[in-house]
Amino acid sequence: MDGGADAIPDYELIELVLYAAIRRRDVKPLAKALLDRFGCFAEVIAAPRERLMEVEGAGETVVAQLKIVEAAALRLLRTKLLNRPALSSWSALLDYCAAAMARNPKEEFRVLFLDRKNVLIADEVQNRGTIDHTPVYPREILARALELGASALILVHNHPSGDPEPSRADIEMTREIAAAARALGVSVHDHIVVGRGGHASFKALGLL
Repeated sequence: MDGGADAIPDYELIELVLYAAIRRRDVKPLAKALLDRFGCFAEVIAAPRERLMEVEGAGETVVAQLKIVEAAALRLLRTKLLNRPALSSWSALLDYCAAAMARNPKEEFRVLFLDRKNVLIADEVQNRGTIDHTPVYPREILARALELGASALILVHNHPSGDPEPSRADIEMTREIAAAARALGVSVHDHIVVGRGGHASFKALGLL
């Protein structure tokens, strides 16, 4: 309470979270096992349920508690984007996208829909795919943009490999969406690829 969140090392923070799920038992061994397996607090709470369950002592109650913490963290990050122009809240937007997607074991494609003032209208996952591919349908994205009355889009997807460098397929798909959006008077501000190794911006790379 006095020192704030930064005063608590990862293992103690995990212990406090676990204590809410497992009372009257020493949770230090489980906290250590989770950190040994996943590396840090963020990786622990973002780990898939199936992998968490592989750790001895991490049953359904523990997994549920960890996922509650993950959901709360994502809700807090997303709140920082609401009712603010997305382009002037860029670092908050990147933090949210990284937390929501960078550690996912499968690819997913997310679209941030913006109004004329670039304020976030909707944040939606359009499709989920495999470890290295997710199907993307420009017609569905643009139909949804028109339904919401969106004036601009920010495209986001993850690379489970960890390397955020855009692939040739990523580039071609982005250009297809941008061309279709342009014909309807909708702007595509950027396409962000996130991975454990960081992020890549199509706009910064001169690809959009």
